[in-house]
Amino acid sequence: MLGRILDFFDKILTFFENWTLFLAVMVGMISLFVNVVLRYGFNYSLAWSEELIREIIIYTTFIGCSAAIKNRNMITINALPQMVPRLRTALTFFSHASTLLFSILITYLGWQMAALQVATRQKTIILEIPLVYLYAILPLMGGMMTIRTIQVIYRDVHQHFLTREETL
Repeated sequence: MLGRILDFFDKILTFFENWTLFLAVMVGMISLFVNVVLRYGFNYSLAWSEELIREIIIYTTFIGCSAAIKNRNMITINALPQMVPRLRTALTFFSHASTLLFSILITYLGWQMAALQVATRQKTIILEIPLVYLYAILPLMGGMMTIRTIQVIYRDVHQHFLTREETL
């Protein structure tokens, strides 16, 4: 039952990650390309293009965290599990617990920061995008990371018990 629910969320999150990251990168590349052509071809530069690229980098970095957890591409230090293989499982679950704690914390603090931006109604300088949209990425990322981490933990626990049963 839990496996089906996690697979359902996996499909939704994968679709969201793939398409929003694709669209964000394409918009960034097109605006950057236009800016380069204008700068070097016509000696004219778009000020908003650089601000847009900055926001796209922020967005893709934070949403990419969720995809990195799914694909198990998070940065890890694996010297200790290589030196003491018996600790591999315990250290893996410690890593998952740390990621889960971080994702819950970033969801909570991101929500507070987004609420602060709603109260102050700040906007970006050139494009005048309300900053609440940028800060709303934090709780979104935290929620997605939480779901992804639970998915990875479920798969690891399921795989751990399957391999344990096979050895018995």
